[in-house]
Amino acid sequence: MSDPLATLPLSAIRVFEAAARLLSFTRAAEELGMTQAAVSWQVKALERRLDQPLFRRLPREVALTPAGERLARASSEAMTALRSALADIVDTGEGVLSLTTLLTFAMRWLAPRLGGFQVAHPGIAVRVDTDSRVRDLLRGEADLAIRASRGVADPALEAHFLVSAAQTALVSPEAMAALGASPRPHDLIAAPRVGSDAEWAAWFRAAGVSSDGPSPETPRLVADNQVMEVAAALASSGVAIGSPVMFAADIAAGRLVQPFDVFIGRDVGYWLVHARDRRRARKIAAFRTWLAAEIEADPAIRRMRAVAPEP
Repeated sequence: MSDPLATLPLSAIRVFEAAARLLSFTRAAEELGMTQAAVSWQVKALERRLDQPLFRRLPREVALTPAGERLARASSEAMTALRSALADIVDTGEGVLSLTTLLTFAMRWLAPRLGGFQVAHPGIAVRVDTDSRVRDLLRGEADLAIRASRGVADPALEAHFLVSAAQTALVSPEAMAALGASPRPHDLIAAPRVGSDAEWAAWFRAAGVSSDGPSPETPRLVADNQVMEVAAALASSGVAIGSPVMFAADIAAGRLVQPFDVFIGRDVGYWLVHARDRRRARKIAAFRTWLAAEIEADPAIRRMRAVAPEP
């Protein structure tokens, strides 16, 4: 029996995979560096070889036929496996490990420890991207991701839970002194608070406090990361919502105070994620093993696990 793949050019499968994934000949052409006419011609040639349509041509878009949907699933898996195999073949000891993560995690937890990884693995250079845009690991936009989420459902991705992303009130020493010797969560209502109303409302609910919102004179700032909000709280002798794990060094040094074990976001965690079929790539396996050891050695994480059990 002849192999049906022998009559199908790989270039046509590659073009079909892009068009099926994007549901657009125009966007597929842009991604592949081709003209829209060339993409259309390759798809038509593939349909002639298979003697059945793979797309329904609609006035302003294209849609997959049942046969197209079957071929799209298979071609996507095949192209992902091929890209991963090629990446692993060229993954030498002199490679670059690209990691996408959150600014707070990168600056407050990872950066002080990365030197240890690079000493242990001098042949692997680490490139850290803190852009908030989620990178496509299956298309090779990054080797690894560390993100805060409630879990990863994509079966093509392998996820390793690191630590709870739970947050609590972090107070400057000046604000702590103003609260008195026996502060209560309710006392933070009138404190100069930094952060979003939604986060503070959630924290007060977790503390069993009915909050009427900040007083009119309370200075406010809302940023898209904990680093800026906690820095603003310190500058204004105020309080912010943040992770005691990310700011453990400041708490230990007395630059910040964590007065209450009241947490929000306990159902969210930091996860290390990579493509499942790249789990044996040397640089990925090395970083995964190193990171797991660093997580287990962190006393702030051990304390977090004791007071805020992981999801």
